[in-house]
Amino acid sequence: MPATIFINGAFHDRETAMISVFDHGLLYGDGVFEGMRVYSGKAFRLQAHLKRLRDSAKAIALTVPMSPEALATATEETISRSGFADAYLRHIVTRGVGDLGIDARRCHEPTVIIICDELKMFSEERLLAGLSVVTAGTPTPHREAVSPRVKSLNYLAHVMAKYEGGTAGADEVIMLDAAGFVAEASGQNLFVVTDGVVRTPPPSAGILKGITRDAVIELAVELGIPVREDFLNRYDVYTAEEVFLTGSATEVVPVREVDARSIGVGCPGPITMQLRQAFQALVRREE
Repeated sequence: MPATIFINGAFHDRETAMISVFDHGLLYGDGVFEGMRVYSGKAFRLQAHLKRLRDSAKAIALTVPMSPEALATATEETISRSGFADAYLRHIVTRGVGDLGIDARRCHEPTVIIICDELKMFSEERLLAGLSVVTAGTPTPHREAVSPRVKSLNYLAHVMAKYEGGTAGADEVIMLDAAGFVAEASGQNLFVVTDGVVRTPPPSAGILKGITRDAVIELAVELGIPVREDFLNRYDVYTAEEVFLTGSATEVVPVREVDARSIGVGCPGPITMQLRQAFQALVRREE
């Protein structure tokens, strides 16, 4: 089934979807985006994602040229037109068409794109076995440059970190901040389990505050599992009983080894799998 793409009010397929080469999203990574999952024809926590999209845009002085209601309606129509029951959505808002200069004031109309397509990050076999992860040499961007709370189109650091992991034969990477603290994976939040306590870096650690991350924290609390937001270093990861990643694209995925060190007994741990199952039930419950 082909992808369905909404661009500024019109619908396209992969072959006909086009934007200008003068769009500042292409030229300078000047824009923001969101990724979310569709389950049984309904986007998971759509309003939370669209709010984060608007907050990201506001943080970079970019106006989303559609009301929240119109954007939600366009999203639902994109899903409906796609015919997918379960899919992945990508919302993109760029500064729009300008010129080859960097001045954002020369862009007069933002570009709005919604893509609905299939996305499979890891095989089911890999998910059940757990991921192999390495620490990337590329750090996350400094939080005082562009806030990591902004989900911007400038993802080059994460792309290069993921490339490093791939060339090393790993499934995923851990990215550190400039001070050497654990921040996140290339596109996911990171959790460790130590002495039965689920721990994850706080937003002040320079991470994107993931919506799946927040859902998993809510589920842990409901299940009576202690949760703490802590600054973590690689020692905390290496010595953890369990490590897992969360994100819209990957959902909840266990990690079996980091930097050639087995995590726990080298297979997905019980708390990780409990939270994975609870999350899968949650997305169906919120349909």
